[in-house]
Amino acid sequence: MDRDLSEDDSVVDLSFEAESPLAPPAELLERLPSYDWLLEGGGRQIFFPPLEAPGRPLEQRCWSSFMEHRVPMVTEQMAREALLSFVSSKCCYGSTAAGDLIIQELKQQTLCRYRLETFTESRISEWTFQPFTNQSVDGPQRGTSPRLWDIKVQVPPMFQEDTRKFQVPHSSLVKECHKCHGRGRYKCSGCHGAGMVRCPSCSGAKRKAKQSRRCPMCSGSGRRRCSTCSGRGSKTCATCKGEKKLLHFIQLVIVWKNSLFEFVTEHRLNCPGELLAKAKGESLFKDENTMVYPIVDFPLREISLASQRGIAEHSATLPSRARVLQQRQTIELIPLTEVHYWYQGQTYVYYIYGTDHRVYVVDYPERYCCGCTII
Repeated sequence: MDRDLSEDDSVVDLSFEAESPLAPPAELLERLPSYDWLLEGGGRQIFFPPLEAPGRPLEQRCWSSFMEHRVPMVTEQMAREALLSFVSSKCCYGSTAAGDLIIQELKQQTLCRYRLETFTESRISEWTFQPFTNQSVDGPQRGTSPRLWDIKVQVPPMFQEDTRKFQVPHSSLVKECHKCHGRGRYKCSGCHGAGMVRCPSCSGAKRKAKQSRRCPMCSGSGRRRCSTCSGRGSKTCATCKGEKKLLHFIQLVIVWKNSLFEFVTEHRLNCPGELLAKAKGESLFKDENTMVYPIVDFPLREISLASQRGIAEHSATLPSRARVLQQRQTIELIPLTEVHYWYQGQTYVYYIYGTDHRVYVVDYPERYCCGCTII
C-alpha cells in the first residue's frame, strides 16, 4: 500500500522551490553594527582598503656598470648539445640529424625583459551559513564585530597567490532553516511523498502490452519503489543536513593576487614572443618595495617607457580594488641564438633561447609523426 505523507506536518513540500541561496532572506537576519549594508546591498560587499604611505623614490643609478654585464655566448658545441638534448626528449624526433648536421651560422642577440609585479590583498564580506550542530555560538552578545581591515591574518609569502576564508568574530546567529522551515526533511519531488512511483516497464498497467503474464519488474503491482528517496517519501534537507537549524555568520574572503606587467624588447629573429616571455633570464636589476617608482634613465629607452607604462597601469586600476602590499620590478637579459645548419643538401633553422638553452625548432628534418609539439 502506498504511503501518503500529505497529512504529516513534520515534512514540508518544497518540490518546486528553487535551490537555497547563499544566505536566507534578509528579514531573517539581525542587524550588526557596521554591517547593516550587508542586508541592503545584495548580501556581499567589497571593502576598500585604507591608504598606505608611499614608498621611497628610486634613487639615481649608474647604469653603465649594469650594461657591462654580458651573457655568455653560445658556441657551436653548445648549440649542437642543446639540439641533441631537445630531440632526445621527443619520441618522434631522430637524433641522427642533430649529430650529423653542419652548423653554418650563429646569429646571437641579447634581449631585455622588464617585469612589474604588484602583490595585492582584497577583502570581501558576505553572509553564509552552515548546519547548526549545537556548537559554540560567537554572537553579538560577546562583543562588536571588528571592521574587516582590522582583522589580523597571516599574509602568505610575497607574490604567492592565495585565497582564504575566515569567520568574522561576534557575527554568528542561529536561525531556523529557511529551506525546510525547521523540520529537517522535505517531501520527495520524485514520488510526491508517496514512496512509490508508476512502474516504468508496464506504465502502471501491471502487465505489458499484448502479454498475459504480470509485469516482472513490479510483480504485477504497477508500482515501483521511488529511487529518489529509496521509498521513504521524504528526503533529508540538503541545506541543514537534517539539523533543522542553521548557524549564520559573516564570512571574510581574502584574496591575495599577483598582477604582472611584462615587456620584452624587439628582436630581429623569427622566434615567437610568447617563448621569450617565459624564458629563463639573467638578472640585471631588481627593485622591490611597498611602492616602486618608474625607471627613467635606462640606456634602452623602451625599457624606461615600459616601466613608466606598467606602473601607471597598475596605479590606475589596482589600488581602487585592493591594498597593495608589495611591488617588484626587474630587468633580465635573455640570450637568443638563431642557428642555421645544413643537412643532406638542405638548410634549416632552430633557435636557442634563455640561460637554460631551451630550443625552438622551425622544421626538423628527421621527424616521423605529429605526436610531439615543437616547443
